[in-house]
Amino acid sequence: MTPHIAFIGGGNMGRAIIGGLLKRGQSPQGITVSDPVTATRAALVQEFGIIGAADNNRAVANADIVVLAVKPQQMAAIVRALAPMLAERRPVVLSIAAGITTASIAQWCGASLPLVRAMPNTPALVGRAATGVFATAATSVSAREQVAELLRAIGFVVWVESEEQLDAVTALSGSGPAYFFLLLECLEAAAVRLGLPVATARQLALETAAGAAELALQSPYDPATLRVQVTSKGGTTERALAVFETGGFADLVQQALGAAARRAHELSVEFGGG
Repeated sequence: MTPHIAFIGGGNMGRAIIGGLLKRGQSPQGITVSDPVTATRAALVQEFGIIGAADNNRAVANADIVVLAVKPQQMAAIVRALAPMLAERRPVVLSIAAGITTASIAQWCGASLPLVRAMPNTPALVGRAATGVFATAATSVSAREQVAELLRAIGFVVWVESEEQLDAVTALSGSGPAYFFLLLECLEAAAVRLGLPVATARQLALETAAGAAELALQSPYDPATLRVQVTSKGGTTERALAVFETGGFADLVQQALGAAARRAHELSVEFGGG
């Protein structure tokens, strides 16, 4: 039986998941969304034909899966208000809020519920998310598969063994799109300085990134091997890569991901109490 899914929060990520679910055959009447902004809720109802609820408790009243898609600083108050209904219904609770641990959610719920925490990223908006997922011991195999199927509606899903690993997931794939956007921005600017028109530089940068990613996905070789294969001795690529190496590119990437992972942990302390 197809689960009824309630979304608490109708922002970009919630909207992306809803759209992906409907494309995969989920009935619109099997999805309820609650959002405090009337216009946001109404827009989702009109666009997707799903059920809208002005009240969070009403949204989860018939839910098998509850997706917490709200800002981290709002989570405690929202979950505490939902606690009685969650304890009664005992749905699978899926949080996609950055920095909120399952221990914090369990404390706010006041009940032992199947809890799953996921870290999707913004390519979910085009169905190409890379999502890391962790589930508590109270989450059954069937509940995990339900959540995985839900998240596959927006892209690739990988389970991690410990919740602490989600900090690394956040640093890598959660924040990762911004790193690639920065590289694209810099490639475009450098190409323009070399004489290319802006539109041409941008399109070449975008298509090169898309092509390289697709090649890496389809190739049996790892990225290091693919890099060697495209780097001719004494050629242009070798010269460019030497500049990256001299500038400490690998160390800079390590430092950047380390900083993001530390911030992810800090957020769990700020908004979740640990």
